[in-house]
Amino acid sequence: MAANKRLLVLPGDGIGPEVMREARRVVDWLDKRRAVSFAIEEGLCGGASLDKHGTPLTDETLERAKAADAVLFGSVGGPKWDSLPFDKKPERGLLRLRKEMDLFANLRPAVCFDALADASSLKPELVRGLDVMIVRELTSGIYFGQPRGIETLPNGQRRGYNTQSYTTEEIRRVVRVACELARKRNKRVTSVEKANVMESGVLWREEAQKLRDAEFPEIELSHMYADNCAMQLVRNPKQFDVIVADNLFGDILSDAAAMLTGSLGMLPSASLGAIDASGRRPALYEPVHGSAPDIAGQNLANPIAMLLSLAMTLRYSFDLLEDARLIETAVKRVLDGGARTGDIMQPGKAKVSTSVMGEMIVRELDNLAA
Repeated sequence: MAANKRLLVLPGDGIGPEVMREARRVVDWLDKRRAVSFAIEEGLCGGASLDKHGTPLTDETLERAKAADAVLFGSVGGPKWDSLPFDKKPERGLLRLRKEMDLFANLRPAVCFDALADASSLKPELVRGLDVMIVRELTSGIYFGQPRGIETLPNGQRRGYNTQSYTTEEIRRVVRVACELARKRNKRVTSVEKANVMESGVLWREEAQKLRDAEFPEIELSHMYADNCAMQLVRNPKQFDVIVADNLFGDILSDAAAMLTGSLGMLPSASLGAIDASGRRPALYEPVHGSAPDIAGQNLANPIAMLLSLAMTLRYSFDLLEDARLIETAVKRVLDGGARTGDIMQPGKAKVSTSVMGEMIVRELDNLAA
């Protein structure tokens, strides 16, 4: 089949290239066994781009990302670049991608596989069967607001400041994504802010409610303060279906939810933009775990989050639902069989490397496709 699906692969730094190799292995399998072909380009971002081009993201790579149907991203950053100025740090490359592509909705599913219920830091009965989707606003809020900076006051002390701000449309478009997802799940959305102490939170609550009332009357929308939501995630996480939050609170809550599943190495994510006139939606998919420089290059990383990010790519960018489910089922079967990378290792299970975990998942894909 001719490849008409354009995929830009950015392995990045640290363990990124290692887990991306396993994703490429599955992409090759899809081509051979499922006649699902991609026109693949590979580029540099983060520290890898800094080392070669002197910038964490070149204009040329950005344009290739904008032209692609989807971007598959590994990880970014590491101690090698910690001493660089803020605007040169590897992470600025990923932030620029998100901002320039206007990827305003970050989807982070927190799903606990039954085989890993005992690996969670919570009691197994609290997390077994967990399936929560967190939608984080990604291109506005306090991470991007102006003015921002560090200044020296007349008395010699220093002051750091950032600005939290949101517009009606910035709120409504991310809440709309959350409601659309909930429509295909259990039809419940929890909108999170701090309306008790922040004006931006008051606006967020008001606009979220207006959007739901106007466009999604079948969705049950509730409102919760961010600190209470954090508490509820560790008290009774299965009470939630879809959680939508601003950039700062969504960042914190999604990482907290990630640990309920046993390891950051299990968590994929999708960052989506608005659908254009042609029906195309810009999108970037990446594992949550980061570059993990302490284990980089040692074949120890867990590739599952990367492979589940690939499954999200198939689902949300290419509408290949059956192929996405195949990957997810293969992962489940391998975990049920007892294979574990170091981050999810349990007594009595078989510890395997990055590459062996990838091989086992591909083998299971063969069994499923037989």
